[in-house]
Amino acid sequence: MKKALVVISSIVIIVACNNGSSTKDKQDTTPPLSQTNNSVDILVDTLGFHTDSASAKYEKGSELMAKSDCLACHKVKEKLVGPAYTAVAEKYPATEENINYLSDKIIKGGKGVWGEIPMTPHPAISKADAAAMARYVLSLKGVK
Repeated sequence: MKKALVVISSIVIIVACNNGSSTKDKQDTTPPLSQTNNSVDILVDTLGFHTDSASAKYEKGSELMAKSDCLACHKVKEKLVGPAYTAVAEKYPATEENINYLSDKIIKGGKGVWGEIPMTPHPAISKADAAAMARYVLSLKGVK
């Protein structure tokens, strides 16, 4: 767990330090805000986490997920061990009932909804933090 946190932190620092570079080999594949399909303007950065240009509404959930072990099994746009966050967002409308359901899944884990591989429980995550994480995931609906 500590190694994963160190690796993720290192990647975040490297990406942050390289964001201002003017290397011509890099291509910006982020769509203009006018082309996003979400009700809020979303930018997807190089790690796949988004920032809401209108507010910091989902920032806490995004930060909590970046600090967790979630990236060991999930990616934003691609299935890894577990489903892509965008697939979860497409399956569950952003209702309080679904946020509560997904919060419980984050804390208690589960099996069977997305296949036979179980999701690891995260009992140390508070209900409020799990809800912030679920809100962030559900905000990714429509991200391509």
